[in-house]
Amino acid sequence: MVDVKKIHVLYRGLPVGILQMDPSRGVCVFEYDKSWLAEGFSLSPTELPLQSGLFYADKDKLGGVFATFEDSLPDGYGLYLLDRILRKQGSSLQGLTPLQRLSIIGSGGMGALTFQPVMTGFQAQEELEGEQQLDFLQEEALKVLSEKSGGDASLLYYNSANSGGARPKTVMRSRDSSHWLVKFRHTYDPLDIGKTELLYMQTARECGITIPRIGLVRDKYFAIERFDYAPDGQRVHVLTASALLKTDFRNQDVDYTNLLALTGYLTQDPVQVEEMFRRMVMNLVAVNKDDHAKNFSFICDAGKWSLAPAYDITYSPAGSNGEHATSLFYNGNPGLDLVLKAGTGIRIPESRCLEIIRTVQSTCEKNLPVLAKLIF
Repeated sequence: MVDVKKIHVLYRGLPVGILQMDPSRGVCVFEYDKSWLAEGFSLSPTELPLQSGLFYADKDKLGGVFATFEDSLPDGYGLYLLDRILRKQGSSLQGLTPLQRLSIIGSGGMGALTFQPVMTGFQAQEELEGEQQLDFLQEEALKVLSEKSGGDASLLYYNSANSGGARPKTVMRSRDSSHWLVKFRHTYDPLDIGKTELLYMQTARECGITIPRIGLVRDKYFAIERFDYAPDGQRVHVLTASALLKTDFRNQDVDYTNLLALTGYLTQDPVQVEEMFRRMVMNLVAVNKDDHAKNFSFICDAGKWSLAPAYDITYSPAGSNGEHATSLFYNGNPGLDLVLKAGTGIRIPESRCLEIIRTVQSTCEKNLPVLAKLIF
């Protein structure tokens, strides 16, 4: 594996800064480029404010990597595939430095940030056009995930765009040149998992939640348009709540009060705070307990932050020991009292909170086959 001493961080081809390792501290060090300081924006107001000088990552969080750049790395399915590829080459994920991992990502990750130098042999292929290869990729994914021989992990990785989440997926470009993620089922998923996610996302939209364009491909694969592309085809800077809060989503230490406060801090917009409250209510009512901090994102357009469209809203009852991945006042299965306390605490009138709750609950009751105990 090629050693990487320095990473150039780029945004739409423009130099943003330099990322290196500090051997004495064992952490990443970042410095903005002078041209970016003059014309650019903060990559993360909570971690990398737009100012000169060196930034040192927290040694006790994320293994000494900045959460801003950790967000570009795959997790779940993508990480599993990458580990399979590296082990086949006689290497391992554990043996890679943070800079080597980002070099593998290169320009193939989600969002607008890209990294140079680019590690050869790992870059994504052109996005699929048309639907003819989807059945083949589904079968390959099931082979790989069930640890059977013959599954092509490299092919799957190259087509996944380093996307996160547990379920297999691929990127695809539609006839109108828009960019989409298409999800496959995991070995433990029911055959109709795509139709289930479509129903839940359609219900979220009916509840008043902003979502991307969605669809069902070949009557079984759930597809969602990527919001990290602008209408003009330019990549958009996106960070998850996990990155902005500088936390590892696997630790499940984020509370909905954190998400509501973060939304207010970044957007300064009560309408978007109310939208986050609505998403919380939807997840509670619709039994989406896989509501961890990487399933909420924010878009930055020339320094102005906004709440990204919702995604990954589906029936997920297992959670963490039966509790939601994101708690509410540290309660993993909160009731109406805590929901109202969160809403009024962020300056949403109680009458408006109740109106949102009634709308979401009645819509979910009408549309969804399975509901949590109606606690509201």
